[in-house]
Amino acid sequence: MAKTVKKFETEVQQLLDLVIHSLYSNKEIFLRELISNASDAIDKIKFESHSNMELLEGNADWKIKLHADKEAGTLTITDNGIGMSMDEVADNIGTIAKSGTKNFVAALKEQNLADNPELIGQFGVGFYASFMVADKVVLTTRRAGDKQYGCRWESTGDGSYSIEECEKETRGTEIVLHLKDDMKEFLDEWKIRSIVKKYSDYVQYPIVMDITRSEPVKDAEGKVIEGGGTIDKTTEETLNSMKAIWTRPKSEITEEEYEEFYKHISHDYDKPLSTIHYSAEGVSEFKAIVYIPSHKPFDLFLRDHKKGVHLYVKRVYITDNCEALLPDYLRFIKGVVDSSDLPLNVSREILQEDVQIKRIQKSLVGKVLSTLAEMKEKNPDDYLKFYGEFGPVLKEGIHFDYANKEKLQDLLLFESSKTEKGKFVSLKEYVERMPEGQKEIYFITGMSRESVENSPYMEALHKKDYEVLYMTDPVDEWVVQAIHEYQEKHLKAIDRGDLELDTEEEKKEKEAKKEEAKKEFGGVMEYIQETLKDRVKEVRLSSRLTESACCLVADEMGLNANMEKILKAMNQEVPEGKRILELNPEHQIMQVMTAMFEKDKTNPKLADYSELLFDQALLTEGSPIKDPLRFTRLVSELMVAGGK
Repeated sequence: MAKTVKKFETEVQQLLDLVIHSLYSNKEIFLRELISNASDAIDKIKFESHSNMELLEGNADWKIKLHADKEAGTLTITDNGIGMSMDEVADNIGTIAKSGTKNFVAALKEQNLADNPELIGQFGVGFYASFMVADKVVLTTRRAGDKQYGCRWESTGDGSYSIEECEKETRGTEIVLHLKDDMKEFLDEWKIRSIVKKYSDYVQYPIVMDITRSEPVKDAEGKVIEGGGTIDKTTEETLNSMKAIWTRPKSEITEEEYEEFYKHISHDYDKPLSTIHYSAEGVSEFKAIVYIPSHKPFDLFLRDHKKGVHLYVKRVYITDNCEALLPDYLRFIKGVVDSSDLPLNVSREILQEDVQIKRIQKSLVGKVLSTLAEMKEKNPDDYLKFYGEFGPVLKEGIHFDYANKEKLQDLLLFESSKTEKGKFVSLKEYVERMPEGQKEIYFITGMSRESVENSPYMEALHKKDYEVLYMTDPVDEWVVQAIHEYQEKHLKAIDRGDLELDTEEEKKEKEAKKEEAKKEFGGVMEYIQETLKDRVKEVRLSSRLTESACCLVADEMGLNANMEKILKAMNQEVPEGKRILELNPEHQIMQVMTAMFEKDKTNPKLADYSELLFDQALLTEGSPIKDPLRFTRLVSELMVAGGK
């Protein structure tokens, strides 16, 4: 058959323009695509040879060979796979509607055959990546079993191609890329090695290249001959490891191999805290090895922190930063996911927004959370180490991952009024040891254990011997907004809203006392309210104070002092709001101020005392006071007066 020149279909020409100018962000991708296609071709013949051994033609030494010719400016990729006939070349490369691999898989599905080979991509698309780096591409191929006819296809990517019959001694495909002048770097040995290592290291067939090195001349016994000069020696080297550890059974992998692989992908030279290796089958098929590190990286909370596991599709590298596979609160997880059926867009670089991605993410998240739950139960020391490093990050999931909120709740730990410093309690343990009569789970947020355990808000809880959770991570303010209750027990902030700790009988008794106190202190409370009207929403008697004179309380849904500090630290605008000033009716200051008020309602000291009470409340919650100089002057005057 004579050489025939044909025009590409319109869609193919459009695709070529897209590939050459914008489809791939990195031109070195072309080699990944061609190696992937060669791997597909070997997969196909291995599969078809099960039913027809003659296709092997006596050659089952699978390999993909690269050859760089700097003088000619060509890079050649050769495989001993299934090859193509003349018609297949015309169909698969002349159009994009048809694809050799796509049709092959479709045929297998129609036959309902088991053990289908995993085929990487669509030949008719990945092949066009060649034109990013080459101004001419020559493809020579012969289908296995058809020794009489080979086929040569040639194009400069200008809208047309030529096709003709030719002789080819061996089956398979050879692609010669005539590289553009500014693409000759792809002929350098180090460049080829780096691309293969990055993208195709785990392809299951050897990727080989002839390497020439100068060696000193040796005698028959292998000893170097002094003054004998050097000689060029060429050997065929395998560039890829082919050792995809995640494809091997767990029973065959040692701890040392797991650790070595972790160090390789994470660049962390400490051992991981835990290794998760599993395969998912069914609707979504993938293999994964993911690791829980033993310590957090320095950039974990930085905006440009690199997150996401390494993604492979049928052993071919796609990205080392696949954020879609794990939610942000698991950004510390390192590892690899290799999917058998993950759909990619035409460039393989951008994942399609597909239900398959969500299935993989759901499976991965479930596996990580169940591993953490098991660690918490069986290896509490390891879990405490993990929680000390990643607890604040894990807590983010409570706010954002509603589907896994219950699992995450059981992973949370807090210090409390019943634990020593550095010891923790879970929500489950808290509920199990709640005394009879306690209705709610009590907590307080703050900047540190020291600041919350000495807080006046704790006084009534101490008296009742109720446990209070200390929430001292900034993220805890958002956690408690998402967890309204646990095991039908409402979570209650002890510095917000009303605090009801009493039984019905105690409540009646206290209400009676409070009514008497309102009558006794009503006048002075109105005076304090009027004096501080620009700074407090309300002045009322407290049921939470037993020793301190006063405290400031937020509304049930209002901002407390800790939340205000966090927002200011984040340079967020803090809405103006007033809190409630609660006064302890049993504190002596109430009798003193009431006596002063009844004696002389115009006494200027009453205003000073009101200011002092407000400033005192600010200081005890850790907030700054408006006029420190005036505060110290008033305190000094009181000290002088008390000493007379």
